[in-house]
Amino acid sequence: MTKTKIIAFAAVAVAVHLTALAAPPSSPAPARVSGLDTARIEELTGSKGTLDAKEGVFKVSVPRSDLSVTAGGVHITPPLGLTSWAAFQPAGAGQAMVMGDLVLLEDQVNPVMSVALDNGLEVTALHNHFFWDAPKVMFMHIGGMAAQDALATAVGKVFAKIKETSGGAGEVPKADIEPAKSTLTTAKIDAAVGQKGDLGNGVYKITIGRTTRMHGHEVGKTMGVNTWAAFAGSDDRAVVDGDFAMLESELQGVLKALRHAGINIVAIHQHMAGEQPRILFLHYWGIGPAESLAQGLRAALDVTSSAAPVKAAPPRRASR
Repeated sequence: MTKTKIIAFAAVAVAVHLTALAAPPSSPAPARVSGLDTARIEELTGSKGTLDAKEGVFKVSVPRSDLSVTAGGVHITPPLGLTSWAAFQPAGAGQAMVMGDLVLLEDQVNPVMSVALDNGLEVTALHNHFFWDAPKVMFMHIGGMAAQDALATAVGKVFAKIKETSGGAGEVPKADIEPAKSTLTTAKIDAAVGQKGDLGNGVYKITIGRTTRMHGHEVGKTMGVNTWAAFAGSDDRAVVDGDFAMLESELQGVLKALRHAGINIVAIHQHMAGEQPRILFLHYWGIGPAESLAQGLRAALDVTSSAAPVKAAPPRRASR
């Protein structure tokens, strides 16, 4: 080989090498694109996912193919809105964000909610997506920000609880209570809640007002910005239902307090739009000893600015 050919060959080799160094990898792994370890998320959630490389979001989905739901005579399939999902997005400094929507039957809502809350996830909404559906389907929205593995582990436990409670294995609290025959010792409820109520037709109701502003005006208790609780039954076996008004920053603490007291959450939503500060509302339902229910309600009030202890009234019982 002549000297000229050797030089030319060497020049070509160097050019090829430099081109290879400058070129980007031909097929980068999805985890590199998204900043997430997508295989690890699938492992911890127990669910398969898809990557939106443009948004850098990895979404795992669990179709509720175990359900047979109709709405107004229409058979609702997973693509029509019966798919639970959780989407993960990098949030910098080793953190990730998750947002999701869970498809649940009524008896699954509160067991699943407790798992979510106890594992560091936030519950941000609970409502229906359909009318005339049978069985009734509820949708629970979740969120959170933490290390990727912590979020994925929590979502995996939530998905596992959904599977565990499917097929009617959830919780349905029941009691044979006729309000007109209530025999509540209302002073015990006053002492536990730290608020006094009014007795009417066998129902003991406590209402606690809050205030916000709309259209430049203060609105409060009588305009509907209030927390209320209605008790009926006996001291040993009572029902409480009501509505909780709270700031956004108070929602998670209220949820945890009520769930730890065994009180069921039945809806989380807003009643107004454009108010300042924003007020969220949740509706609840509990069955158990009246004093225990009242103590659970007080624990929830204590994480808000609504609680103001009062002296207990002399013992008074609801008349039959």
